[in-house]
Amino acid sequence: MYEDTSSRNGKRVLVDRLWPRGMSKERAHLDEWLRDVAPSADLRHWHHHDQERFAEFRDRYIGELEDADHRPAVQHLRDLAAHDKVTLLTATKDLGHSEAAALAQWLGAVGTASR
Repeated sequence: MYEDTSSRNGKRVLVDRLWPRGMSKERAHLDEWLRDVAPSADLRHWHHHDQERFAEFRDRYIGELEDADHRPAVQHLRDLAAHDKVTLLTATKDLGHSEAAALAQWLGAVGTASR
């Protein structure tokens, strides 16, 4: 989220539920903010960016992505990725253990995760 933008990014999609601190909408250069693909508040709080919990977090998150509450946003993200390159954005510092990384893996690596 805080890295410089590039024309190679394709569609820039924020996948965090909360807006990143200190980031203006103008500076973000987003194409979309898909809050509804983010993990639930309960799951986010449980994970608390604990690397040791990441595998279980990823499994629980994938379960959430398959539920009815996430379905429209997930389908929209899939549609975006089918027509253009998509860069998943997150404000998380540990990109490798983030919801963006889990989401990119789940989507079959159709996009890239970027901080």
